[in-house]
Amino acid sequence: MRLVYMGTPQFAVPALQALRDAGHDIAAVVTRTDKPAGRGKVLTPPPVKTAAIGMGIPVHQPRRVREPECIGTLRSIAPEAIVVAAYGQILPREILTLPKLGCINIHASLLPAGRGAAPINWSIINGDKEAGITIMQMDEGMDTGAILLQGAIPIDPSDTGGSLTEKMSLLGAELIVKALPLIASGALKPLPQDHDRATLAPLLKKEDGQIDWSLPAIEIHNRVRGLSPWPGAYGFVEGRMIKILSSGIAEGTAEPGMLAEQDKDSLVVGTGKGLLRIVMLQPEGKKPMTAAEFLRGQRSIVGKRFERKT
Repeated sequence: MRLVYMGTPQFAVPALQALRDAGHDIAAVVTRTDKPAGRGKVLTPPPVKTAAIGMGIPVHQPRRVREPECIGTLRSIAPEAIVVAAYGQILPREILTLPKLGCINIHASLLPAGRGAAPINWSIINGDKEAGITIMQMDEGMDTGAILLQGAIPIDPSDTGGSLTEKMSLLGAELIVKALPLIASGALKPLPQDHDRATLAPLLKKEDGQIDWSLPAIEIHNRVRGLSPWPGAYGFVEGRMIKILSSGIAEGTAEPGMLAEQDKDSLVVGTGKGLLRIVMLQPEGKKPMTAAEFLRGQRSIVGKRFERKT
């Protein structure tokens, strides 16, 4: 099948590779523009661009996908379908209706739950037991199009936003390769979503990482997992940021935000219900370290408390 592929982050790379390996003619890749990254703010290409160049596929990087030049380029390519995976912009009607088979999206949730930009993170934050991929027919709404195919995997208690994203990207690759020939043959009948059951998974912001210590320990623990690697979970002790990189649940009670020492190698924090055990942390301006390593030089922190900054 003659395709245009639209995607940007690493999540979208396995599906691109799988479609190529399945023998599809990927006539072009459309991805976001290069962005400054790292401390040196070096202009860095999106992972999908790097992968496409490695495969010898032409790459287009419009600033806005609705630009007439971009739409004209897509018309000249005349794809049978456009496959989209975490591209990062809303597609206009001119593009949605351009291919014969329309635009097919690889969305990282079991729609109608998890509409939005960060469904994988929110599935962990919300304490869900499973996560999934929906292959959907795109329309002009935000993840409101008809469902074509779905698949689910369990969320492991040790999963983070990063590890689950990797697993979901592989599932998305498997499902899109399975779905395309079925779509072309008419074997997959689009199933309209039940909009009354829809939930949102909005884009994460840096401030979403600041911990509310009045929440139960299990909810904070899920946020630590779901917000890793970005934006990360954090709090402030005497005005200095401490990132909580990994955590667990401990028995006992303490005032919300209060730091306590269960033994010489164990640091816990009071919450609205139970204790959060800090496993790995990163003090401001320092490298990541275990709680034991931190306590060797910071015994005086015990008895102090995390404070929220507004």
